[in-house]
Amino acid sequence: MTTRRTRPAPLPPEGTPPPAELARQARAVLADAVRIAHWAADGSTTGSAPLAAQALERAAAALGLSPSQVRAGWDRARLAGLIELHGDTARPGWRLRAWDRDDSAVLRGWVALFDAWSLVHVSPEGIEATAVAEAVEAVPQVLSLLQLSAGPVTVPALLDLLGQRVAELHEERCEVPYGPQAQPAPTGGGPADLNALLLDWALEGLASVGALTLGAGHATLTPLGNWAVWVKLEQICVAAQSPAGNIEQSAADMLLGCARLTPGPARAEYRAWLAARPVGSAVAELLAVARGEDALLRGLAFEALRVVGAPAEPVVRSVVTEAPLRPYALLWLAEYEGTDPDDAQDVLSREEATWLWVDTAAAVADHGETGLLVRHLDSAVQGTVPALLDEVRAVGHPRTVQVLVALAAAHPDPALAKAVRRAAFQVHTGGV
Repeated sequence: MTTRRTRPAPLPPEGTPPPAELARQARAVLADAVRIAHWAADGSTTGSAPLAAQALERAAAALGLSPSQVRAGWDRARLAGLIELHGDTARPGWRLRAWDRDDSAVLRGWVALFDAWSLVHVSPEGIEATAVAEAVEAVPQVLSLLQLSAGPVTVPALLDLLGQRVAELHEERCEVPYGPQAQPAPTGGGPADLNALLLDWALEGLASVGALTLGAGHATLTPLGNWAVWVKLEQICVAAQSPAGNIEQSAADMLLGCARLTPGPARAEYRAWLAARPVGSAVAELLAVARGEDALLRGLAFEALRVVGAPAEPVVRSVVTEAPLRPYALLWLAEYEGTDPDDAQDVLSREEATWLWVDTAAAVADHGETGLLVRHLDSAVQGTVPALLDEVRAVGHPRTVQVLVALAAAHPDPALAKAVRRAAFQVHTGGV
């Protein structure tokens, strides 16, 4: 039972360059993106996406690049976390600040770009979004074949695998057609022609981010691509050994299963669960849970999103306008940008901190112990119970009454409990 927890760190395949060499290769792939990120972070442009035409021309002139190179570099810089958009302003991401000294930051930035290859390389025109999504979902199997082959693989072999995987996806979704059905592809051919077109697009996209090289009728993983695929395969192996057995669970059930774990084992469970799913759908499922009524799951969902890292950043940034998620999203972004977790609370306004206090109290009331709810009083920013009650009543959290009633029932001080009950009654009746 203990072998899973003491599994030694696996070694990469023989012949894999050391991390310093992989990081050098990643820096070479992202060289233009780094130059553009430095140019943008110096205040030379606003943070519009895509890059505004005037800024595009200025960047091309300043950096000696063509407009298409600038546009591609801008997209890569954003996807790799080298620049971050804050309203209309582009700011340096933490990876840009660490770029020259931290090989692990460089490799994480390149992996974020590798994961986003389908955004870097625009899909062919006239192809249905569903077909494109299926091809993207099938690409990990294509990459696995390339990695296991440890050398060039012919395009026909890759096409056969892609077609098999797409057919499996149709079967899994109960989309197998019955009887003869004409399904012409946009190119005028059949499904095989569509798969060939999508495979060419995928291979070109992966080559554009430095994951593979293309030859005459074959493809080969680069050392970077080989290492990245190995890492992801190892993550799947770890997922299969998920010590708490949550890999097959929904996001909500997985988070509940992790609720009583200490931070280290919980993060291991999050990583195992995430490794078994496409990152986009996993992030969407976690956010769907966070939007639910269970405050405990809301907090745990953002803990799991911390494990996701860069691929979750655009989605987390998009939910800061949603009041229930805003405090969690702001804290996530602050820590992602390099703020010490102990200081991250400073990014919250007084109202946001109060909302978070009530939400956390709701989680404790629903799932925790009585003493923990009482101790939660000490974490309030107000400093005094009367000030806390005044601001809690004003913040408008939907669980305010239940939290105050639970706190009044739990607190050993009769006078304080009475004041809390009075506040709960006033919120309930709409009084002051």
